[in-house]
Amino acid sequence: MTASAPKTETPALAADPALRGWLPRRAEWRRLSGGRTNRLWHVMADGAALVVKLYDRDAATPLFPNDAQAEAAVLRWLDGTGLAPVLIAEVDTAQGPCVIYRHVPGAQGAVSPDAMGRALARLHRHPPMPGLRPVPSGGQSILRQGDQILAACRTPGDIARLRPVVEDHPAPAPVFLHGDPVPANAIATQTGICLIDWQCPALGDPVEDLAIYLSPAMQFLYGAGPLSLADEHAFLTGYGDDRAVARLRGLAPAFHWRMAAYCQWRAERSGADTRDKEALQLELAALRATAQPSR
Repeated sequence: MTASAPKTETPALAADPALRGWLPRRAEWRRLSGGRTNRLWHVMADGAALVVKLYDRDAATPLFPNDAQAEAAVLRWLDGTGLAPVLIAEVDTAQGPCVIYRHVPGAQGAVSPDAMGRALARLHRHPPMPGLRPVPSGGQSILRQGDQILAACRTPGDIARLRPVVEDHPAPAPVFLHGDPVPANAIATQTGICLIDWQCPALGDPVEDLAIYLSPAMQFLYGAGPLSLADEHAFLTGYGDDRAVARLRGLAPAFHWRMAAYCQWRAERSGADTRDKEALQLELAALRATAQPSR
């Protein structure tokens, strides 16, 4: 995930021989701050504004993969749609894999909920890219994924006790998922919404993307805080699929519980950073508001 407060910095990466065919030696590098997973730079190269994204090979999590090849493949697949940046190159460097793409001018993180809903609806209608990873679908599969995350936690606390009961409704046809559609990963451009940070694309139930966006934990970590009821309504209205909305409401306890387990997993690995603990409390509050725990 990216932010747009650049700091001038010429990293050691700039001298990597693998980049010489793509970036001139005199390119101007500016570090983009705000990401929690990979390192990014805004690079001016021969008058072209680019983004260089250096992947952390060890940054994958139980809920969000971190796959440079998948991001590059998606950018190729969505070329010309405006839904993703324009890929320049996929390069293996001594420091790790890099994806280079054209910088997207616009307001990052300022996309309205209704516009985000429309953007995801457009993505979900787009033909899926071959080879996308499948994600769990249905209440029991979501809960089992939460079980696996919680099993990797040292101190699960009350989360296990709050495991909800959900019905397992039949899943719809799988669609093209962004996998991490948080506010920080959307840019409002003159031609529409461009989604960035495609390191965990997937094939699955459309409500997966909807639940990630609506998660109070994710809105706290990568947005302006939990959405109001009016903003939630605007997002779902923008998405425009009543059946998906009904399915999302039925699965909401499972999604909140899985996200709470994930926040606990992150909090145990965040050191002095307390944001994941705060995010956990927000997700637990949403879970308690929607669920009856299992007996």
